[in-house]
Amino acid sequence: MGTHRRLGGYRLLDEIGRGSTCVVHLAMDPRGREVAVKELLPELAGEPEAIGRLAREMSAQARVRSSYVARLLDGRVAAERPYVVSQYVPGCPLGDLVPAYGPLGGQRLVRFARRLALALGDVHDAGVLHRDVAPGNVIVLGDRPTLIDFGIAHEPGTEQITRRGMVVGTPAYLAPELIEGERATPASDVFSWAATVAYAATGRPPFGRGSLHGVCFRILRGQADLEGVPEPVAGLLGMALRRDPSRRPTARWFAGALAQGAGEVTVGGGGRAA
Repeated sequence: MGTHRRLGGYRLLDEIGRGSTCVVHLAMDPRGREVAVKELLPELAGEPEAIGRLAREMSAQARVRSSYVARLLDGRVAAERPYVVSQYVPGCPLGDLVPAYGPLGGQRLVRFARRLALALGDVHDAGVLHRDVAPGNVIVLGDRPTLIDFGIAHEPGTEQITRRGMVVGTPAYLAPELIEGERATPASDVFSWAATVAYAATGRPPFGRGSLHGVCFRILRGQADLEGVPEPVAGLLGMALRRDPSRRPTARWFAGALAQGAGEVTVGGGGRAA
């Protein structure tokens, strides 16, 4: 059972997520609607750096309008317990769904991949970089994905702090240029989209498991495991996982390609990214 504590005008019902800086609650708004409330941990509630990150998250998410991205509803970063309120998205994180029910296949996989590409296109059209597209940040209901968590998102006019050896995001799904300390771009998000779709199709992170060093080495070498991903999805993922970010098409391009190839899914496919 939840604590039923109140935060602002929201009644907190249950904890549904927790990270190193925040806890996420299922809550009820004053009109009786379910929402998600992300609250800074008590020990960070007075830390300017943590409050600044939450404010940047709120600002970036507020820019995005998409049917496939969780909507920002409210927030108070100057409150005693800073928080942001987002649309509550029913469903299951992709990272929990696939181990429990198996990989996505056939037309379900194509629809999932296309809709997640549309989500990313909407994010990029708003001038925002998500920077953490990964199975834990995609909620799935049926074959409908919703992208959540703008905790490390970047928008124009804000500084990107990057350096070699600094990992920001989910390591197994990071683009190689980010591992090398380069600035994030829309192409970096596209790489993470492809790695996430590959996981949805196979149940395996495309650059393997194990040590951070080993995973990063395989990402830098372009050693993506796409065995078992059906065509035409496998060929498209290979394009998105190219080592050179300038050679990766945009999220909108992939959404269009997937719409055109929706009737061409075959069993099998795979190989390594070019």
